[in-house]
Amino acid sequence: MDEITRLATEKYLLVTTFRRDGRAVPTPVWAARDGDSLVVWSASDAGKVKRIRRDGAVRLAPCTARGAPTGPDVAGHAELLDADESERARGLIASRYGLLGRVTMLGSRLRRGPTGTVGIRLTVPTPPDTPPDQPT
Repeated sequence: MDEITRLATEKYLLVTTFRRDGRAVPTPVWAARDGDSLVVWSASDAGKVKRIRRDGAVRLAPCTARGAPTGPDVAGHAELLDADESERARGLIASRYGLLGRVTMLGSRLRRGPTGTVGIRLTVPTPPDTPPDQPT
């Protein structure tokens, strides 16, 4: 099972971004699979969005709703999505989390407006193919 598949099966995802001084800032989020990546959403003015805009390096791990890791983490890359892709991300998350997801997205849209949140795409680099061990 690849890392995206492993992480996509979890209810919560711990996305760890990094401040300029290198300190880690972990945040539990909802995530939905979108092809070979995961998508999450956040308030446009959130600290994690500012940190991702500066540097897309993240660590990803399954976690509880309160952010306690429940499995190993993996290095990943985050990128902010444009308006259309953000709307798609919100739709995928609303669909995955059922009624609670739809109500949460509606509340967010009413509170912040359509541009008050942004989608974030998370990818995990695939390890390079390694040649089989050669006999010596």
